[in-house]
Amino acid sequence: MLVAAAISAYRLSGASEAADLKLRDPTTTAFIERDRANGVPVRWQPIPYGEISDQLKLAVIVAEDINFFSHNGFDTAEIATAAREAMEGKRLRGASTITQQLAKNLWLSPSRTLGRKLREALMTRQLEHQLEKRRILELYLNVVQFGPGVYGAEAAANRFFGISANDLTQDQAAQLAAGLSRPSLWHPGCTSDGYARQVERINRRMDRAEWLKRHL
Repeated sequence: MLVAAAISAYRLSGASEAADLKLRDPTTTAFIERDRANGVPVRWQPIPYGEISDQLKLAVIVAEDINFFSHNGFDTAEIATAAREAMEGKRLRGASTITQQLAKNLWLSPSRTLGRKLREALMTRQLEHQLEKRRILELYLNVVQFGPGVYGAEAAANRFFGISANDLTQDQAAQLAAGLSRPSLWHPGCTSDGYARQVERINRRMDRAEWLKRHL
């Protein structure tokens, strides 16, 4: 009974926090506050959806969540694929959707505890229930980490290319999206072979994903 009551209370709290984001932008995030607490200089400049290059929107979707516009916050097919690959002995990879990553970035921590994953799931459902897909993508692109202390599309475009997020080319967008899985190590200017291969993969996926552009 106590567990059920706690979940119910957290669900109500999450609904309120998600609903607030319909018209109000976040003033900070859990990840930004973690960096600030550790003395890391933070670059962050949120901008409207229309001021972010469609190339970056597409690059992030093909890199992180190809089924973003068709799922309800959880990509069951991707989860099943990741589980099967893990059972086959392949490297464990994440299967988190953009909405799940947004919930984690806004309110939670990078830890992988059961309690944290449960809170992430509850907040993910609330975000999907309260917000339209484009608003979720807008928030994600404005708060996700693109490099050490670099948060959001505008700060990343300025930091790594000296331009605004609206002017990003396909290859520049692919370079930013390629580092999302490990932003402290992978970002434009990085000389890692693994990073370079990921940039190439994202560019190829973007070339094949013209059908996604009608959703952007």
